[in-house]
Amino acid sequence: MFRTLTAFAVAMALVAFAGAPANADEKEGKEVKLEGKITCAKCDLGEADACHTVIKVGDKVYYFDKDATKKYHKEICTTPKDGTVTGTVKKEGDKMVVTPTKVEFKK
Repeated sequence: MFRTLTAFAVAMALVAFAGAPANADEKEGKEVKLEGKITCAKCDLGEADACHTVIKVGDKVYYFDKDATKKYHKEICTTPKDGTVTGTVKKEGDKMVVTPTKVEFKK
């Protein structure tokens, strides 16, 4: 009886954990709202060889797509700003890339 209950409990735990998202990267392809520090991947974070606009949310860094980088970079390159980015996220290589539909800087 004890073995049956233990096996049932283990099976239920596996089902519960299998249904939970493994991480925030599972947002891929869906519109999301990211809140954090909008900054430069090269000048502020030292993570890139060339300037690129990013939003840092906790430990994660989301790179803006090519068009959005050009549009917003001058404003944040040497002066990072807190803000929110609404857009779709996808994985490109080892980076998460956001295609913004709305960017708001906190005042």
